[in-house]
Amino acid sequence: MDKKYSILFILRGLLWFLIPVGLFGWLLGLFWEILALALLGLVVWHYFYQYKLVDWLWHRRTLLPPSAPGSWSYIYDGIYRTQRRSQQRRRALARLLRRFREASEAIPDAAIVFRKDGGLIWCNKLGQFYFGLKWPADTGIRLSNLIRHPEFIAYLQKGDFSDDIHLPSPVREDIELEIRIMPYSDDQYLLMARDVTQLRQLDQMRKDFVANVSHELKTPLTVLQGYLEMLDDASGMPAEMHRKAVRDMNAQSTRMRNLVDQLLSLSRMDITRGDIFDRVVDVPKLLTTIQADAERLNAERGHELVFEISSEKLYGHEDEMRSVLSNLVTNAIHYTQPGGRIVVRWRPVNQQMEFSVSDNGPGIPAEHIPRLTERFYRIDKDRNSKTGGSGLGLAIVQQALEHHHCKLNIDSVVGRGSTFSFRAPEELVVRDTLLKQI
Repeated sequence: MDKKYSILFILRGLLWFLIPVGLFGWLLGLFWEILALALLGLVVWHYFYQYKLVDWLWHRRTLLPPSAPGSWSYIYDGIYRTQRRSQQRRRALARLLRRFREASEAIPDAAIVFRKDGGLIWCNKLGQFYFGLKWPADTGIRLSNLIRHPEFIAYLQKGDFSDDIHLPSPVREDIELEIRIMPYSDDQYLLMARDVTQLRQLDQMRKDFVANVSHELKTPLTVLQGYLEMLDDASGMPAEMHRKAVRDMNAQSTRMRNLVDQLLSLSRMDITRGDIFDRVVDVPKLLTTIQADAERLNAERGHELVFEISSEKLYGHEDEMRSVLSNLVTNAIHYTQPGGRIVVRWRPVNQQMEFSVSDNGPGIPAEHIPRLTERFYRIDKDRNSKTGGSGLGLAIVQQALEHHHCKLNIDSVVGRGSTFSFRAPEELVVRDTLLKQI
């Protein structure tokens, strides 16, 4: 309030109004009549500016007050200043609220604020995404009615939020959530939920990996241990039995060595990541070497092997590409019945290069195809089977191809055979002009 506006200021203004009016009435001999009319005019004047004040506050949209003389100017200005301060505070509060919402949306977790009775107050977008909430439409509705999961409802009713809980998303069953609740104020709680699906999957993969490796090593170790116990007293062992024991132990030790080599190969692919454009892979030369190895491996199987090799080369890692090509050719030889036909092609398709291995073997049931590249996954679950591998070959192929921006395609029909193929993108193909420059 202005320092000049005081009781003394009001009384002085009133006297300055009444003294001239009273003097004028005394001179006319109508002192009381003139004074009454003056006071009535003063009351009307005050009511008029009071009306203008109410009209400004309730009907006008402008923030600027109407002009007024005397004490009403102080009243108008005071209200105007108060409104300006309130407006500034609202803007500051709006900015603070906007920053809070932006920060809450940046949090990688779902956030939900609810009252002690369970009524929803606020939630961020992830809270709406994970739980199917609609804010502000669901404001005030109890969480137990919005998230109808028995374990969650029991958790809310218990009231002990010292431990977190895990449950699937009510609207997205493929997402698993870790939920924590903590006091937010005297009668409010903050619920935080984060997606732990990948962590759970990685943990399960770790457990499966340990279990699978243990199973893979258990069979050869059991065979080796059994034969070693027999050889401990080999004096009465027939020569044929002795030779069989040595052959089997050698086969099982080779199997374990191959398993370790494959695991090391996968580990190197997980860790080592260089630029695939640093080196050129001579695919035709590589396939020629693989063809010679395949013919030696095929001596007992008697397959008809056909290699159609184009001259194009690729950018990439030679060791990884050798693993890809060798695994696909070897698998075709192992899993095709004796006397079958296997066709290996390396050929251009449009601007890309395609490698394919086709056979007329037994084929693969459709339900197994999506899982063939999983580590340790095998159609034949018998680890003692002669054709059953470790289940890591196609996993190595898939990982090496992903490193080269390629995708393994599997086309198989039971009783007709299978085709395993991939296409190298145009960027990886080494053209003759580029090769001469290199």
